[in-house]
Amino acid sequence: MKEQNQDAIEALKTIALEGLKEQKRARRWGIFFKLAMLAYVLFLVVAMLGGVKGKSVITADKITAAVDINGVIMDGGDVSADNVIPSLQEAFEDKRTKGVILRINSPGGSPVQAGYINDEIYRLKSKYKNIPVYAVVSDICASGGYYIAVAADNIYVDKASIVGSIGVRMDAFGFQEAMKKLGIERRLITAGEHKGILDPFSPLKENEVQHLKTMLARTHKQFIDVVKKGRGKRLADNPDLFTGLFWTGEDAIKLGLADKLGSDTYIAREVIGAEDIVNFTAEKDVFEKLAERVSTSVSTAISDTLVKLSAEKPRMY
Repeated sequence: MKEQNQDAIEALKTIALEGLKEQKRARRWGIFFKLAMLAYVLFLVVAMLGGVKGKSVITADKITAAVDINGVIMDGGDVSADNVIPSLQEAFEDKRTKGVILRINSPGGSPVQAGYINDEIYRLKSKYKNIPVYAVVSDICASGGYYIAVAADNIYVDKASIVGSIGVRMDAFGFQEAMKKLGIERRLITAGEHKGILDPFSPLKENEVQHLKTMLARTHKQFIDVVKKGRGKRLADNPDLFTGLFWTGEDAIKLGLADKLGSDTYIAREVIGAEDIVNFTAEKDVFEKLAERVSTSVSTAISDTLVKLSAEKPRMY
């Protein structure tokens, strides 16, 4: 009996010790995962801090200020007047600035946003008369992108850059024939004869088409006037210039749409004479970037979990 009690006590001790060991292992794993998560967050913060363009890094007494026009020009986007104009103002206001470079890689976009930016460049040039402005094109400078570029004193391109597209367009689709084949009736009720203009499920009306063409022609003329104001006598006498066609950088120079071949580093070093380039382009701060990254990670995790659950559980319809 004594031996049985002793065995039972030893067994209880063993169970208790194993339980303690398991608790220690669980705590260690808990600490490990917490530290791993902390390290991941710190990694993201450091990575984003490393990507932030600091204006205080360069200590030179003279600099070339750069502002990027990169992407589609649109209200609410990265290339909007609300983002670009404050960047331009900060670039001109810096006492070290000897010249401003507009680094353009844009297929165009909103004529309104491009117009706001163009107007502001002229205003700043008038206010800071000793600071020249150069547009430097990388891959493409078309339509609204070129609308902005012509405000610069000179436009530099690569020989393979795409330049031009001086025109205006309006896009829409028409599904009325497809609806007839499918036997679908369109019921559109409006107050105002032309309130349903460009409705994709209704046929076009000739008087509405003419109205839209008049609008586009007026906007096109505004675009042409802006180009002529910026380029002046440098423009070649070519009937295709304002037809919406675009050309390589090499041909754009011959047509007077651009001036010379050159990169931003070349302009800073050889033309402006201030080799140090400081980027004044407005960017989202570290916390905005981190919030976006975390939000994306969480969304992905939730999506993956839902996919797994939907795959593992039977569904009824």
